[in-house]
Amino acid sequence: MKRIVILGSTGSIGASTLDVVSKFPDRFQVVGLAAGSNDQILEDQIRTFHPKVVALSCSDAAKRLRTRLETSLVEVLEGEPGLCDVVRFPDCDLVISAIVGGAGLKPTLSAIQAGRQVALANKEPMVMAGQLMQQEAQKHGVTIFPIDSEHSAIFQSMEGHRKVDIRRVVLTASGGPFWEWPAADLEHVTQEQALKHPNWKMGAKITIDSATLMNKGLEVIEAKWLFDLPAAQLDVVIHRESIIHSLVEYCDGSVISQLGHPDMRTPISYAMNYPERVPLHPPLLDLGKIGKLTFFPPDTEKFPCLQLAYDALAGGNGLPATLNAANEVAVHAFLHKQIAFLDIPKVIQETMSAYQTAPLSSIEEVLEVDQWARRTAEKMMKTCVTPI
Repeated sequence: MKRIVILGSTGSIGASTLDVVSKFPDRFQVVGLAAGSNDQILEDQIRTFHPKVVALSCSDAAKRLRTRLETSLVEVLEGEPGLCDVVRFPDCDLVISAIVGGAGLKPTLSAIQAGRQVALANKEPMVMAGQLMQQEAQKHGVTIFPIDSEHSAIFQSMEGHRKVDIRRVVLTASGGPFWEWPAADLEHVTQEQALKHPNWKMGAKITIDSATLMNKGLEVIEAKWLFDLPAAQLDVVIHRESIIHSLVEYCDGSVISQLGHPDMRTPISYAMNYPERVPLHPPLLDLGKIGKLTFFPPDTEKFPCLQLAYDALAGGNGLPATLNAANEVAVHAFLHKQIAFLDIPKVIQETMSAYQTAPLSSIEEVLEVDQWARRTAEKMMKTCVTPI
């Protein structure tokens, strides 16, 4: 029986994780859950899975939940300290980290420092502080298992092979909803259009990131730290069908890839059960029915966010954290109809240009850069974008 804590339990990854748990009650026990502000969904999860401790980052939501559960034995924590305390719960074997954005950095780090094995869906901690996160993982004997479909595919395609033999890794991207749109039409993208991903059902922020190709840029940076590979070995290809989830090419010309229907329960289950696999009974992958798989080089002129991510990776130090923070600010503004779709990369680029690079030696310094970048991005929205 593996005892798990889920950070971000009310989001899409959290829901899929709990679905896997429900199918294998003899393998998993939920001992902790954490979320942002959705106390109603969290309450439903508590009544179904009976965790011993939960947390909400929103204090008001925690108070509401605590009132409704006053006769329950479950402990309700709140705020960022509460999220960090949940992962330190003594009866925990694995933490599923699925909080959206930079908010997941400190709770994920706390899990690592507590010696918990981590299954990571929240890419932003590795983008912001990948080197420091891996140093802490090595120090505490923690393995970070990837949950993102692309990184899980890389992980699976590297199994049984020597890392020294890798020539390159190719991350696949769906291209989002606007891949086939003329560049001029992107000036008129609405929030509703950007939230209609062609293949995956995801949360709002990651769906917008997919539409701008920033999600793939963040994944490139994450892959660098997860697999200790230089940027020169990390490529991206547009694959519209989302059947091949990533590929690893070896020095002899062999290319190993992982294929499957776009269903996050597959990589989640693999991370939870590693090195075993369990029967999820998905539909058969009928390649004959699919007919063809298509591939295109990424268009960084039409979708500049991908190139910005490569630039941040090349610049190093606090530039990836700056990129991430500016992107979170810009995406939030777009979703709230404060800036246009094409303003997202403008805000990010201007914020990155304002950053004066310096080595980062602690998580505290990373968080200082994060806060500086958020303030700067807010200022840039007043000067580099056209009001809508």
